[in-house]
Amino acid sequence: MSATGSDPHHKRGFVDTLEETVIAVLLGAMTVITFVNVILRYVFNHSLIWGLELTLVLFAWLVILGISYAFKKTAHLGVDAIVNMLAPGTQRVMALIAAAACLIYALLLMKGAWDYWAPYAALERTSGHWFPTGFEATRDQAWYETDQIPMIGLFRWLEPLINQGEAYDKLPRVIPYFVLPFGVGLILLRIVQASWRILTGKQSSLIVSHEAEDDVERVARANEE
Repeated sequence: MSATGSDPHHKRGFVDTLEETVIAVLLGAMTVITFVNVILRYVFNHSLIWGLELTLVLFAWLVILGISYAFKKTAHLGVDAIVNMLAPGTQRVMALIAAAACLIYALLLMKGAWDYWAPYAALERTSGHWFPTGFEATRDQAWYETDQIPMIGLFRWLEPLINQGEAYDKLPRVIPYFVLPFGVGLILLRIVQASWRILTGKQSSLIVSHEAEDDVERVARANEE
């Protein structure tokens, strides 16, 4: 189902360009690191010992940021065969129910993301089983490091801030794991925005429009002419 009317969220802007650039850089970095590692291993009998771990970190960032961007661009896949059989008003209600379910899931995911990341940043987890009711005392895990990724001088400022001034030998986990609260926060924001567009009639659903089917129909009509 395609969006109705003129939808500003489909227009390219600075934020769109920034998000697309970050995603492209992550994908490009993964490709380059993997390619270099293969060449080093099979040609020079050497390898970047941190290459695999860094690639996994970049892939995690790519996936989580990609989920957020796909919500923004209505690019997620979905099955709407039954929904399309309903009346337009009922379709809108079903879209709002789906958006509400996604919103609840994103809120639960946000709590889990924060609670997982917080100890690595020397912060407290939230209390409450499902939704946060406050904060609770949490064992500090800021000294945890990645297995192989070297420490980058750019992040040395973290040592006196969360690691009691002790130097990190490897990159602290707080940095790669930061994508959890940051990325899930973006997902939550995008779902709220998409839900509002559905509520105001600027968007018909959370899933991808049928662009491929439309292209096939256009080609078929062109061939008939």
